[in-house]
Amino acid sequence: MITYWHNPRCSKSRAGLALLEERGQQVELRLYLQDGPSLAEVTALRDALGLDAIAMMRSGEKTFKELGLTKTSPEADLLAAMVSHPILIERPIATKANMAVIGRPTEALEALL
Repeated sequence: MITYWHNPRCSKSRAGLALLEERGQQVELRLYLQDGPSLAEVTALRDALGLDAIAMMRSGEKTFKELGLTKTSPEADLLAAMVSHPILIERPIATKANMAVIGRPTEALEALL
């Protein structure tokens, strides 16, 4: 089962979901903007991705700038910002077992298949 952190308003997120469904994958949707993640979930997601927090963030979002965040902000600050403002989490992200992938480009999701 793939858990898919999905924003239905995002074309990349919709395209990724379509790819997974076309490949016959069972997908559990996580509408993370409505069901915000905890700090433990964001931290686990970062660890599964094998990236620094900034690499899983939408640093071009207006909220990123409004919060005074930068690409060199402390890791703890970036993680806390994603918990408080889930819009900052890059999308889409898919997880399976202990692996995770950011679906940009969409074809990157094939790593979980």
